[in-house]
Amino acid sequence: MKKAGVLGCGLMGSGIAEVCAKAGYETVVREVEEAFLKKGMARLEGSLSRAVEKGKLAAAEKEAIAGRLHGTTALEDLRDCDIVVEAIVENLDAKKETYAALDRICKPETIFCSNTSSLTITEMSAATSRPDRFAGLHFFNPVPVMKLVEVVRTIATSAETEKTVLEFARSLGKEPIRAQDNSGFVVNRLLVPYLLDAVRALEEGVGSREDIDKGMELGCGHPMGPLKLLDFVGLDTTYYIAEIMFNEYREKRFAPPPLLKRMVLAGRLGKKSGRGFYEYGEGK
Repeated sequence: MKKAGVLGCGLMGSGIAEVCAKAGYETVVREVEEAFLKKGMARLEGSLSRAVEKGKLAAAEKEAIAGRLHGTTALEDLRDCDIVVEAIVENLDAKKETYAALDRICKPETIFCSNTSSLTITEMSAATSRPDRFAGLHFFNPVPVMKLVEVVRTIATSAETEKTVLEFARSLGKEPIRAQDNSGFVVNRLLVPYLLDAVRALEEGVGSREDIDKGMELGCGHPMGPLKLLDFVGLDTTYYIAEIMFNEYREKRFAPPPLLKRMVLAGRLGKKSGRGFYEYGEGK
């Protein structure tokens, strides 16, 4: 593999593009609008500049990495990529529509991967003529820092494709784990019920937000309590993922609690909105 494509230049997409370029791949990152692309490329530039300031990256290396990064709004510019990693909005219809269009553009041997955290890979691959060359490749935020990536093989993914995607993940400096094509894969399958239970504990008066978080931080050695973590992940993001997982499994542990729904409706989405279970900004 020599050339990688990334669909989406948001928080996850820009991070994926960065690690691909750092690993030596010519990288094309595509956004639907010029304004989104400029914002994403500025985020990329900022991340590389911070790495130089911290002494983690030489200035010459930064220039070389930047030279391998190419932004575009044209889907056709991904035509000669060897692998394409999709990190667009977590909406199945939008993903299927994009994959169907990309399938007509890319060479037959191109491997498609989705960075979805909750949607099933099989359903996305059905929109293409290459389900055997389709897999999940779920990165974790922040992508340049987090070592883990989940490689998801469907019943149609070939053994050769899985091997290639595992090698690609390792070439990015990541530690891949294999996961089955079930909603949530490994990490969210375990993490989401834990986060939802923390909301239920607060709802039921088990403890205050501070006590619940401190209990898990000091009692279990977690770097961040569940309610703080929810604020950083985004309450709306967690709510959306939980809805998808509940629809998949129909188990109570995946059902979003009423308090979480009310907070999302009220616009208290966590750190990104300035208020979730805690308040942010002005030194808070």
